[in-house]
Amino acid sequence: MYIERLELKDFRNYDSIEMNFSSKINVLIGENAQGKTNLMESLYVLSMAKSHRTSNDKELIRWEADYGKIKGDIQKKYGHLPLELILSKKGKKAKVNHLEQTRLSDYIGQLNVVMFAPEDLYLVKGSPQVRRRFLDMEIGQISPIYLHDLLHFQKIMKQRNHILKQHQGKPMLNDVMFDVYTEQYIDAAVKVIQKRFHFMQLLQQWAEPIHYGISRGLEKLRISYNSSTGIQPEWTANEMKNHLEKKITDSQSRELYRGVSLIGPHRDDLQFFVNDYDVQTYGSQGQQRTTALSLKLAEIELIKQEVGESPVLLLDDVLSELDDYRQSHLLNTIQGDVQTFVTTTSVEGIAHDTIQQAELFHVEQGAIVDQ
Repeated sequence: MYIERLELKDFRNYDSIEMNFSSKINVLIGENAQGKTNLMESLYVLSMAKSHRTSNDKELIRWEADYGKIKGDIQKKYGHLPLELILSKKGKKAKVNHLEQTRLSDYIGQLNVVMFAPEDLYLVKGSPQVRRRFLDMEIGQISPIYLHDLLHFQKIMKQRNHILKQHQGKPMLNDVMFDVYTEQYIDAAVKVIQKRFHFMQLLQQWAEPIHYGISRGLEKLRISYNSSTGIQPEWTANEMKNHLEKKITDSQSRELYRGVSLIGPHRDDLQFFVNDYDVQTYGSQGQQRTTALSLKLAEIELIKQEVGESPVLLLDDVLSELDDYRQSHLLNTIQGDVQTFVTTTSVEGIAHDTIQQAELFHVEQGAIVDQ
């Protein structure tokens, strides 16, 4: 799949703009703070209906405008597909083929993207929240059911937390609704955990050989999904439910003291091992960057396998963060059927043929200018 055309209206620092893209490599060139990353962000939002930079949609709307709009013409193997997102201070509307979608989960997955930005280099050494967000966003692209299950879990957790907050500090909790929510909470948590385990197994299959290649055969990557409660991937759904139920019962006094749910997938994490050493703790910066790069390249292959088409790759100011060897490995990998968008302040330092043959767009103060 690839993005043929993009139209922005009052998005970030863009007043109004229309662009046609190459199905291969598109390079956005410009000084800092001119709008390159904003343009890249618009492509991500078009795909995911949310930004990777902010959780506040109002920040996406141009200053003093009432609403912002992103329209994209997508070419897929089955034909042409128009997508549209309208962002307002009241919320957002999503359209697929000119038809408004009642649920965002029906919209997400129509356009698959893999974003690689400098902050992704911190995927390995950043907080568990960063890695959980990575999981949720990537699984959601290939599994609308996962998005539904995750939102359902979060909704029940919010209701459960409300009752815990009301009884905070009390020694006991005797509430029929709380027991109902807890039962639903356990069912929803197991669905989320099972899908995360399955995704990690798929990601491992692709990331391990990619990492082996980038490290010139010196390193073996292993990815582990760490359940905070000790749930194991080979367990049945019933075994997981029984385990969670016991953990929650044992933790009820602590939950009452804190006023929040302490047991569940919202406390889980990922762990990365290179040659059986924890990369986050013992890995060099180079190993951490190679691990992050391997994950992103594995995402491309995983989505291609699950969806049947290559996703669009967004490289936002990341080439300058990689050394020549990792840069070349990345660019060699994307040659062919992966439409790629690259932001950079200059192409002069990038000697790779892939960039030399790219379509170039010069960005200046929220506009595309001729050079």
